[in-house]
Amino acid sequence: MDDLRAGRWLSTQRLLAATAQNAGLRTSRTQVLALVAARSTVLTDWAREDPDDPGLAIVRTRVMVEHALAAAEAGSPEAERLEHEARESCQAAAQAVRSDPVPWVCLIALAALDRARHRPEHQQRSSDPMLPAGPWGLLDEVLRRDPGNREAHHRMLRYWHRVYRPAAADFVNVVMSMAPAGSPLSALPLYLSVDYYRNEPRRNAVVLRQWLREPHFSRAQRAYESWSVAEPGAWPVVDLSYLAHALWASAQMAAAVEVFSALGQFASKAPWTHVADSPEKAEALLLIAREQALAGRATALA
Repeated sequence: MDDLRAGRWLSTQRLLAATAQNAGLRTSRTQVLALVAARSTVLTDWAREDPDDPGLAIVRTRVMVEHALAAAEAGSPEAERLEHEARESCQAAAQAVRSDPVPWVCLIALAALDRARHRPEHQQRSSDPMLPAGPWGLLDEVLRRDPGNREAHHRMLRYWHRVYRPAAADFVNVVMSMAPAGSPLSALPLYLSVDYYRNEPRRNAVVLRQWLREPHFSRAQRAYESWSVAEPGAWPVVDLSYLAHALWASAQMAAAVEVFSALGQFASKAPWTHVADSPEKAEALLLIAREQALAGRATALA
């Protein structure tokens, strides 16, 4: 990342080449690296010196998709053009690197811009009768290359939140019925709980205590049980942060302490910015939650 900020791309090229056989890690790395590359001219230099590099095609596609999403969010007059160019880049990258799930993950991200589902690829029937028509073919393309791809499922969840919110819970339930124990996908229901809280128009006492009730309490419990059997480091920091919050908010303090300990010195802004009274109070809420979890466990042990 430091190299990219300085306009150097060789270390990124080597890193992605070394990650070619690990689709999940490659997906995650390209997402992070593209956020840095988008703020520099490094891709221009990379393209000048090695225009056919597959790593360049993927990172460039990532950058174009992020620009298109940002333009649409901002209501920019350039949004339609950027979306079209991003789709073309996705298709070209998918042809250039046929085994890579990232171009298909990017197409799922762009699908959220087609809220009326005009495009044929966003009107496909699901194999599950509970789910409405949507970009299921795009998800299938990802899963053929990387079963259990975390970002693809989160992109699909965001898609349903934007296009047809009632389908989000059904989608998560279907995913959870198939996700193996230990999978980071076990954290998906926690995102549903936070989304419900964020969109509840009245923050009354009942809403504030929602994690003590079903289905939120059981979602936290099941996610913890799945994480407990996961390989160390398998869950990203943001998923662990959602889990730590859910366990603390549902008063499962001993389990919350385990997750806070696993996080160590790391944290993510989400979900704390979403559940605090204001974004400025997110860090304070995180520290309070950790202190209360430690105190709660100590009281239980006493």
